[in-house]
Amino acid sequence: MSFKAALRQHMAAEEAGSVGRAAACLCVLCGLPAAGKSTLAREVLSAAAQRGWRAGVVPYDDLIPEHAFHTRVMEADGAIPNSHTEWKLHREAVLRCVEQFLEKPQVAAELPDSCQINGSAWEQCIHTLRQPEASGSSPADQAPLLFLLDDNFYYPSMRYEVHQLAKKYSLGFCQVYLQCDLESCISRNQTRSEPIPTEVILEMVKRLESPNPQKNSWETNSISLNTTDDLSKCDIQRVMELISCALSNPLSPAEDNTKQKEVDRLTCATSVVHQTDQACRRHISEAMKTARENQVRPEHMRSLAAQLNDSKAAFLHNLRRRLFKEASFAQEEDLDVERVVKRAVDVFDHEKTEILLRVIHENK
Repeated sequence: MSFKAALRQHMAAEEAGSVGRAAACLCVLCGLPAAGKSTLAREVLSAAAQRGWRAGVVPYDDLIPEHAFHTRVMEADGAIPNSHTEWKLHREAVLRCVEQFLEKPQVAAELPDSCQINGSAWEQCIHTLRQPEASGSSPADQAPLLFLLDDNFYYPSMRYEVHQLAKKYSLGFCQVYLQCDLESCISRNQTRSEPIPTEVILEMVKRLESPNPQKNSWETNSISLNTTDDLSKCDIQRVMELISCALSNPLSPAEDNTKQKEVDRLTCATSVVHQTDQACRRHISEAMKTARENQVRPEHMRSLAAQLNDSKAAFLHNLRRRLFKEASFAQEEDLDVERVVKRAVDVFDHEKTEILLRVIHENK
């Protein structure tokens, strides 16, 4: 790195408030409910303490009010059109708390009344970060800082928000995807004192997009653990090595460039098309079920299936072309992927309904 480049990087870090701060890392733990994220977090906390690190878990399930999760599930069925916004605001509030701690570790997070998270759960999260139980020799304020973000993070856009925060403050960033078979997740969930509905897990399987470094360059620092069986010492060692690497190689705000923006834009557009495709398939299945309930004859059922699939193919083709063409998608951090998907699916649902009604009418 040239002197000028090093100077620019130093100035960018200074603007983000990272000069003089101990090394820090945001580690995303993602996967299906009951895949073992909380268990892994406890193991990592123990290993981090042995290394003299300050570490804390950011448990989204505990921080976000229960009603926000209920409305999220209902919104997926189209019951509450504005609930997505509320749920997203709560998620943003969690990251805002992390950011406030990074800026002023000794100051309690100030949350807006309109979007409150569980304050006691947050205080519990940062308690060990303020008063480390580390056994290392480094001064407390210089001990490496580790945030373990425990959530499903089933969309890349959710994980990208964490990446952007790490980049803003020149922090380390890494991801651990816990891959566990569906049957095991459902079985484990049923043994919990407060299990989530099985249909929520089934729905999340359809939506889950695991880290893909080949498609998303910002997900390069990621590993996958098979957690169908118990975690091994080797698994914990791999995670600790990943985090150590992230701590030693923090992101830099100065790394942003035109090529990376283009990659991010394409990644974002691809995610929108993928999620829209999955949703359209579900709408087609619902339409076919409705047709059967209306006793549509076999020949008309075949015609309905063909028309719906042709309509979906044409719709996705036009959507893909529009997304990759529009310059507004170059600023990926300003794009609300889920909102764009919802609008697109609403348009296709209208087309689906017209085709379905026409075929039912022809069947009479």
